[in-house]
Amino acid sequence: MSSGEAGADLLGYSGWTMPSESISASNPTGPAGATHSLDPIQFTRQLVEIESTTYREGPVGDFLAEFLGNRGWAVEKMPVPQEGGSGESGERWNVYAGPAEGSPELVFSTHMDTVPPYIPFSEDAEWVYGRGVCDAKGIIAAQVAAAELLRAEGYSIGLLFVSGEERDSAGARVANEDPKGCRFLINGEPTDNRLALASKGALRAVFTATGKMAHSAYPELGESAVHKLVEVLSRVLALKLPVEEGIGPSTLNVGQIRGGHAPNVIADRAEAQALIRLVGDSASTRAAIERCVEGLAQVEFTLEIPFVRLRAVEGFPTMIAKFTTDIPKLSNWGEPLLLGPGSIHVAHTPHERLAKRELLEAIPLYVELVKRLLD
Repeated sequence: MSSGEAGADLLGYSGWTMPSESISASNPTGPAGATHSLDPIQFTRQLVEIESTTYREGPVGDFLAEFLGNRGWAVEKMPVPQEGGSGESGERWNVYAGPAEGSPELVFSTHMDTVPPYIPFSEDAEWVYGRGVCDAKGIIAAQVAAAELLRAEGYSIGLLFVSGEERDSAGARVANEDPKGCRFLINGEPTDNRLALASKGALRAVFTATGKMAHSAYPELGESAVHKLVEVLSRVLALKLPVEEGIGPSTLNVGQIRGGHAPNVIADRAEAQALIRLVGDSASTRAAIERCVEGLAQVEFTLEIPFVRLRAVEGFPTMIAKFTTDIPKLSNWGEPLLLGPGSIHVAHTPHERLAKRELLEAIPLYVELVKRLLD
């Protein structure tokens, strides 16, 4: 029996999809007689059908808290403040679920929020589609399923699902102030069911240039902020960024540019935002960027998440995560590992999808990893 078939057999999933009304937060176990079963595909569908773009995580957090509470977990909701400029006022939180007594030895964690725009759930025989299926609501389903199998065997396990990962790790920062004493943290992100040996960091830079507005027919009377910004970005894009042996290079993307008023007006202000995927310490990259703006603009570093190396476990295939995770912001939750179903190449795209078999294979993979760590 393959690991996928083992996961399917253990969880009572045989390729069929329960009607959407069969499982709810108040009836999380589905049809009568399925007291301990959990259909990971159906659970993923329910999570995806609750839109939870960053800053709007409240409803999915409410659902998860009730769902897990009704399945016998001791549940805690950790309030996460809204960012001042988010334009959202609704409540949001992290959801922690653990044993009724004592501290968990190991906690599974991932995030509830997704990037925009929302894409409704759909499926066919092989795949599930929609915003968050692989980043990271399918991972939530796999982690809950694995945690319940481990709990049934007597392991002390916790679950932590956070808000805000896709923007600023706000939920992870809140959770780090209230750790539960666990020895290990298995963070879930799309790694194709391979254990990550490292995860790149992130450095967000905001460039601002100012000038003097004038009629474009008389450029000598003005000072173009756009021209200054273009020169700054040209310098930044020409930088030779650090390279880490066995990991690869730091990379840089200029993701947003805005400024000016009209083509016939000399621009008095322009702004750009860039994200650098870090390998190693950020000090040399910060210094190089600061030199690029000298005499032309200002730069503010509004987010930094450090590069991290992670442990290998014999027998588990490995990869390098070129993306950033909440792991550095959860430093009080034990030794971290990074593993999850799905491909990062389709996350954040209109074509986000997750193979049903890969989702099911993740469950016994998580179970085996936990047993290797704790036994």
